[in-house]
Amino acid sequence: MTMTFPFSRLTRSAAMLSALAIVAACDGPLDYDLRGQVGGFNTSNAAQNATTGRPPADDRGLITYPTYQVAVAQRGDTVADVATRIGMQADEIARFNGVQPSDPLRPGEVLALPRRAPDQVISSGTPANPGSVDIEALAGSAIDGATSPNPGSVTTTQLQPTPSRVEKPAVQEGPEPVRHKVTRGETAYTVSRLYQVPVKALAEWNGLSSDFAIREGQYLLIPIKDQSAPAPASPAVATTVTVPGQGTTTPTPPSSTKPLPQEDVAAVAETQPEAQVEVPTPSRNNQAAMSYPVQGKIIRTYSRGKNDGIDIAAAAGTPVKAARSGTVAAITEDSNKVPIIVIRHDAKLLTVYANVENIEVNKGDKIKRGQTIAALRSGNDAYVHFEVRDGFDSVDPLPYLQ
Repeated sequence: MTMTFPFSRLTRSAAMLSALAIVAACDGPLDYDLRGQVGGFNTSNAAQNATTGRPPADDRGLITYPTYQVAVAQRGDTVADVATRIGMQADEIARFNGVQPSDPLRPGEVLALPRRAPDQVISSGTPANPGSVDIEALAGSAIDGATSPNPGSVTTTQLQPTPSRVEKPAVQEGPEPVRHKVTRGETAYTVSRLYQVPVKALAEWNGLSSDFAIREGQYLLIPIKDQSAPAPASPAVATTVTVPGQGTTTPTPPSSTKPLPQEDVAAVAETQPEAQVEVPTPSRNNQAAMSYPVQGKIIRTYSRGKNDGIDIAAAAGTPVKAARSGTVAAITEDSNKVPIIVIRHDAKLLTVYANVENIEVNKGDKIKRGQTIAALRSGNDAYVHFEVRDGFDSVDPLPYLQ
């Protein structure tokens, strides 16, 4: 079922966060953390909470929780190797984790199991313990040889592998980690922000590579917060004990003696509309650091934490142009499937273009200033939301444009 919501600043801010997280994930561990700069929310302290370490796996590489199990790969393992060690079908585990049975795994990488591993495993090859020979099979071979029509012949019987019991896995105590299934477009950074855990801890728990790459269909264990951290001490509050009825006298409400003045709130709001500024026509000798992405009217100005850019309205279908030469770092979309384009201009400087359609560039393309990259959306809400990001922070675009 698809639900449609109006394109609000909140949904746009969330989409911006995802877009810039994708840029950060593509370029290495530098994390464009916009908490506190997008929509006025600040969860940076919560995201830095310490987490516990992942529990050790048992001899077969299993970590068992009350409702599910995961298998931890060893050095040199493939998916099929892990499946053989725990006594399950390789195809079944591969399908559940979005991989192939022959795919190699990193040491410590986690595979989610679709069901619990069996308590007995079929062993193959020479038994590790010579004392565990199947006596019934040997006796049966001797009887068959004695009753053979040709007593002088030698009958060779190949022993079949027999199930070997293993110790029942111990169930982990304490809280059970959430299992998150990765969907298209998600990165380790967006998942870590979603659950407010450090991305490094997420990588350590799941055996991710140094670039924190994840794949669609992969299951991730979400690290458990460290419950042993002491809670912040509350400041002491001085209290005075009084006899009931002899506390501070409650002041008389103003409205009890004098009526409140009549106010027409709607009329005040109507007399103070947000000013709309016409975008100046570009000149041939424009020396500004950036050019306007659209010729139209600025309907919303920059206000950090509320509107981290400027909104420029124009006719639907108006070309949206790159404000400066650079490289397309990311193309993503908001919850309403409306595209967002991120262009990198140098190591720290980025520009963002949202509420567009008909994209004419691809990720990784080198583009020039003034090159058309998209068009304004059709309908009554035709405007481009344009942001300039300097490292971690949004900045007012107007100084770059004038």
